[in-house]
Amino acid sequence: MRIIRAEEMGMCFGVRDALRMTESVADPTQVTIHGQLVHNPEITTRLAEQGFRQSTEEDRTCVPQTPCVLITAHGISDAERRRLEMANKELIDTTCPLVRRVHSAAKELQAEGRHVLVIGKPGHVEVRGIVEDLKSYDVIRTGTDVTCYQHLRLGIVCQTTVPPDVADAICAYIQLHNPPANIRFVDTICQPTKHRQSAMLELLARVDAVVVVGGHNSNNTRQLVGPCHGNLTPAVHVESADELELAWFADVKTVGLTAGTSTLESTIAEVHQALVQIGIGQPTGPSVS
Repeated sequence: MRIIRAEEMGMCFGVRDALRMTESVADPTQVTIHGQLVHNPEITTRLAEQGFRQSTEEDRTCVPQTPCVLITAHGISDAERRRLEMANKELIDTTCPLVRRVHSAAKELQAEGRHVLVIGKPGHVEVRGIVEDLKSYDVIRTGTDVTCYQHLRLGIVCQTTVPPDVADAICAYIQLHNPPANIRFVDTICQPTKHRQSAMLELLARVDAVVVVGGHNSNNTRQLVGPCHGNLTPAVHVESADELELAWFADVKTVGLTAGTSTLESTIAEVHQALVQIGIGQPTGPSVS
């Protein structure tokens, strides 16, 4: 079985920077991570072992007891930031700069008097942080969510991990259902997401099946599985090598390997090695490492 790795995959700079900031914390026991730093159970476990306290993403309405609060890579609203500061919490901010860009774009559209449409997953922690500072908005997950909005001025932004083709299709639906509206779209999909989506499409043309590595609750990882289904290419989403099953690869001659932006390099290497053990012979070819 041949193994071909995607040209672009794995941890992005935003996640690396966030992890680097946790390593600089002198006393983790005095810090509560405000949700999950990233959607990766291995990283979550590692941080807990280091002494960090961690709020669940559903429990972020409570003020942490520790003197320091670490804002995750997914960011928070200005309103939430003020609430924590008024509680005299010292903030350690690891918000990805590309997430900050979405917040700025959404507030700019609102300042222009536009009803803001956020393309993304309703309830996702990143999306919640964006909309908490907006007065007039809707969150759109698919084209079927689009309607005729009672606003003559509309603004559109995207959750950073939305696949570009999904955003394009939804924007077309918005135009179709709101012909009189003045619509302004700000492309806030992050470049790492675009690169990984593009690399996935290139990979699909070369393989019989795909293994996608990353947290099961990681939105950007799940978005890598979507193109496989659309291309009718079998795909399996695993968090670790332990989840791989020998029987799944019985008829696979060439398997692709990719990973979400919060996946550790060590995890990718372990999955790759497990695939080598599963396959017949060693991986070959210029794209195999």
